[in-house]
Amino acid sequence: MANPPVCRIMDYGKFRYEESQKAKESRKKTVQVSIKEVKFRPKIGKGDFDTKVRHMQEFLEDGHKVKVTLQFRGREMAHPELGSKILDAVIEQVGPLGKVEAYARLEGRNMTMVLAPEKKVVKKEPAKERTSAPTADGTAADAAPTDAPASDPVAEAPAADPG
Repeated sequence: MANPPVCRIMDYGKFRYEESQKAKESRKKTVQVSIKEVKFRPKIGKGDFDTKVRHMQEFLEDGHKVKVTLQFRGREMAHPELGSKILDAVIEQVGPLGKVEAYARLEGRNMTMVLAPEKKVVKKEPAKERTSAPTADGTAADAAPTDAPASDPVAEAPAADPG
């Protein structure tokens, strides 16, 4: 404690406003990580597999976690090794974009695995085309020169009055 005690006289309304602005700013900087789910089947075709893996890569690039679910039906349950083979292929194709957060495990008729983005990826905004600022005379600074002559002789000639 300070001796003598020190207090600060302040505007309480202004203090509450500034605190709310700080809280709002800190909420802006937080990133909501959502979990996207991609479902596979053991007999998936090559084209469908590639498409789903491409979607997973996009989700991981955006910073989302991806839950990979492999659904078994009927007699497919007799061969869970086929499902784990597909999930291994998914891990191989995703490559450095994602790391396995929860390895594949069989839960009833579903085999699930969770992939998380490898590192914090900040999505870059597309570059906007630069537009030139007008100069003092109102023309664009980097405007292309025109091929037309400075003075047009036809425009300057007086019109012949037939009257």
